[in-house]
Amino acid sequence: MTIADLALDCRNAHGEGILWNPADGRVWWTDIDGRRLWWLDPEAGRSDSIAMPDRVCCFAPRATGGFVLALADRFALFDPATEALETVAPFEPENPDTRLNDGRTDRQGRFVAGGMNEVTGAASSSVVRLDPDGTVTTLIAGVACANSTCFSADGRTMFFADSPQRTIRAYHYDPATGALGGARLFADLRSEAGVPDGACVDAEGGVWSAAWQGRRVVRIAPDGRIDAEIAVPVERPTCCAFGGAGLDTLFITTSRQGASAAQIAAEPLSGSLFACRPGVRGLADAPFAG
Repeated sequence: MTIADLALDCRNAHGEGILWNPADGRVWWTDIDGRRLWWLDPEAGRSDSIAMPDRVCCFAPRATGGFVLALADRFALFDPATEALETVAPFEPENPDTRLNDGRTDRQGRFVAGGMNEVTGAASSSVVRLDPDGTVTTLIAGVACANSTCFSADGRTMFFADSPQRTIRAYHYDPATGALGGARLFADLRSEAGVPDGACVDAEGGVWSAAWQGRRVVRIAPDGRIDAEIAVPVERPTCCAFGGAGLDTLFITTSRQGASAAQIAAEPLSGSLFACRPGVRGLADAPFAG
């Protein structure tokens, strides 16, 4: 078993949504509850964070610079240089109990993101696709907590987990239109430690899934078997992404959300950033085309 090492002692309230931005050579992630965007330049060893006016739940680089953000209740464009924020579209304005949670761009640069009901836990949210022109299309309805959104190398499969179900499903995805087709069970994790949270894919077709409250990240092979495991020295891993110039380092965000004071005292690095080299390379995500 590989063990992840501390990459940055940042102690986020709820670190999430990590990504590699080749445009600036930085790993970026969000502290959702802390309302900050964080970055780390692993080559220079520098890091910093930006205060945000609302919770950033997931995000992606834009092809023209800056980021597209999934805030709690809306999609927006953000320029980190000027901190200008421009709303694009609302998310589920008719349902005040839901917020956006997890998302990633498809291989053509559309942004696919899903929500969660953070009040009751009911399956009342959805997964939507934000197109470059700002159009929002619902892909999946009846979602309790969207996670694990990532795409195969050819863009024809979208992996997705409604976390309380503790399974990851593989959906047929049309790269030309962004339409979602039928789904099959990809990985049944009900007997495994933890709950499937954020995920990414590697260049060999494996899906790396962070196990919330499971102290690990697992690799799920194309046949659905767990064939590798990374131990994380805190209880709540949340998301993972390959980064570095060679896309050979797996960066892992973690959280303090829901932890007691005693638990945090026992694991003071909870909420920090961890990393390891698992022996495979990742795939670069497409930037948002809008």
